[in-house]
Amino acid sequence: MAPQMYTCLFLVLFASFTCSSYGYQFSVGGRDGWVLNPSESYSHWAQRLRFQVNDTLLFKYKKGVDSVLEVNKDDFDNCNTSNPKVKLEDGNSIFKFDRSGPFYFITANKANCDKGQKIIIVVLAVRTPPHAPTPTAHAPASSSPLKGSSLPPSPAAKPPVNAPTPAPTPGNTPEDSHPPSRSPPHHSFAAPAFTSSVVLVSTVSLVLSVALGGVIVSS
Repeated sequence: MAPQMYTCLFLVLFASFTCSSYGYQFSVGGRDGWVLNPSESYSHWAQRLRFQVNDTLLFKYKKGVDSVLEVNKDDFDNCNTSNPKVKLEDGNSIFKFDRSGPFYFITANKANCDKGQKIIIVVLAVRTPPHAPTPTAHAPASSSPLKGSSLPPSPAAKPPVNAPTPAPTPGNTPEDSHPPSRSPPHHSFAAPAFTSSVVLVSTVSLVLSVALGGVIVSS
């Protein structure tokens, strides 16, 4: 069971690594390319697609006539072309997403930028696959009941075994000859009365023996 779980975990991680290492390429503007008025607006084109880390954008335009600038949000809103983060100008430019979040692109032609030749791309965050449970995580929980069930019962839990009560003898003192207060459960109801009679006879015999012994000694 454990080798199969490790194999599944490896395949999931490998698939996630493969998908995150190789991305798709999107041609900005479709067949029209990076132009002022494409057949599909840039905003609509960007909203209907899903972009992830390691995906790439392909900008096609006439070299020496136009170019692509990656800028911050303020420069995007104001069409500021003087402070780009990245400038692409080879006519067949590829831009790779190295992080999640928004990216802002404008044309280097400010007049065309003011007319709408710019685009915002939002890259989705990388989703981490759920971790498969490992055998070690459940080992303590599954072994605890087994350990508890395998323990022998405590000696203190065993019921005490009643030892047989020795028969009283005439030489015993009244304290030694007194029977225990607890009787075995298998005795009949007449057992306490019989025991009391024996104790009484033994006590009387002991008193008589002591008295006779005293008389003999004094004589």
